Amino acid sequence: ADQAPETFVTKKGMKPYDQFQYRIQLSAADCTGCGSCAQVCPAKGKALFMQPIGEHVDEVANWEYAMTLSEKANPMSAETVKGSQFEQPLFEFSGACAGCGETPYVKLVTQLFGDRMQISNATGCSSIYGGSAPSMPYTMNSRGHGPSWANSLFEDNAEHGLGMHLAVKQMRARIAGFLKEILAANPGDALAAPVSAWLDNMEDGKQSRQLSDNLAAALKKYDGADSQVGQLAARALELEQYFVKRSTWIIGGDGWAYDIGYGGLDHVFASGEDVNVLVLDTEVYSNTGGQASKATPTGAIAQFAAGGKPIKKKDLGMMAMTYGYVYVAQVAMGASQNQTLRALAEAERWNGPSLVICYSPCINHGIRGGLTIAQAHEKDAVDVGYWHTYRFNPALKAEGKNPFTLDSKEPGGDFTAFLKSEVRYSALTKKYPPEQADVIFAKAAEDARERYESYKRLTGA
Repeated sequence: ADQAPETFVTKKGMKPYDQFQYRIQLSAADCTGCGSCAQVCPAKGKALFMQPIGEHVDEVANWEYAMTLSEKANPMSAETVKGSQFEQPLFEFSGACAGCGETPYVKLVTQLFGDRMQISNATGCSSIYGGSAPSMPYTMNSRGHGPSWANSLFEDNAEHGLGMHLAVKQMRARIAGFLKEILAANPGDALAAPVSAWLDNMEDGKQSRQLSDNLAAALKKYDGADSQVGQLAARALELEQYFVKRSTWIIGGDGWAYDIGYGGLDHVFASGEDVNVLVLDTEVYSNTGGQASKATPTGAIAQFAAGGKPIKKKDLGMMAMTYGYVYVAQVAMGASQNQTLRALAEAERWNGPSLVICYSPCINHGIRGGLTIAQAHEKDAVDVGYWHTYRFNPALKAEGKNPFTLDSKEPGGDFTAFLKSEVRYSALTKKYPPEQADVIFAKAAEDARERYESYKRLTGA
């Protein structure tokens, strides 16, 4: 790389990938200064650390050079923590609050499935930072593949996403019809092999891109344009954009999923269709001023719950599990990157409805230390039993196994101290006498413990 700036220093890859050089390049011009990346960096003080931007103006040139480099094949599995981060994010520079707890989940999903995603995004924070004019953070790779995105309102986003899925499903069924007619006409192995491979695996997301490329190439090479097979090939190619198995993601916050859009969400689960739902749970209506939602836990102060919410949090995941055929997971990236990654991969792989609920620290929480420590705060939440992580995988039932896996360990530590690390809870001590605030904190702890025990029962323990 003779054209590389002198400051563009690379590192040798870890074994068995030491034939590669790599560099983690940040865009200094787009950095919001939240410090979250440095806080979670496993090589603290060595790889990522916060310094004044004026001391690193050369990073602008480094970024611009990095953007000229060609895309390389990922030498690792994308479904591993390290491997996933060698995948290009197709969600970048969102303009969300610095350190936002929601955006890491969206970024990760695009790294895993972004080149074939279609997204229906409920109105809320994720639609504002996801589609603000005149630009949007969703982008495409060097081949021009990336997420297609549309925004719908609170009350009908789930149905909107289901409609997107059903429309594409119908178009792919039409393609399958053309291809079956081609096979019936005995077109020869050169065409029959890729056609058969596509038909046999048309619902396999992992193989979808390669199979679709092979199919398109074979159809375009077919020289019998005036024959029945040639005409069918031409009609199939008119629908080439639908060859790839699209990964449908219905995205929104807890105000949508737990509250205003819940009826539609339940309808989508009941449909049995292969759609994925990503709930970015901030436990409050973040975008509209911080009103309490059904996801707001006991004791949390929010608009319309100024004295602390008196009723415990709705268990959306448990309700979805009662269907038996809905994949359900609760995750907290800061508590376990591996569990988060595994849940997303399992959800997308499941040929049916899936729901992934993501714990998302928010500026409305008033976290002591700010959103710089959002990831560490997620770990603390799981450690004390404020948030629980699990996976309910219906595919395990077919193997005669318990579909429910409780990933959270037995809670420990000081639950009340965790609550007091957030202004939405600590403000109770200023609003009420100490003994009254303690009663509320104790009720919050009791409700959280009760939820954990209900999950333990599902494990059979």
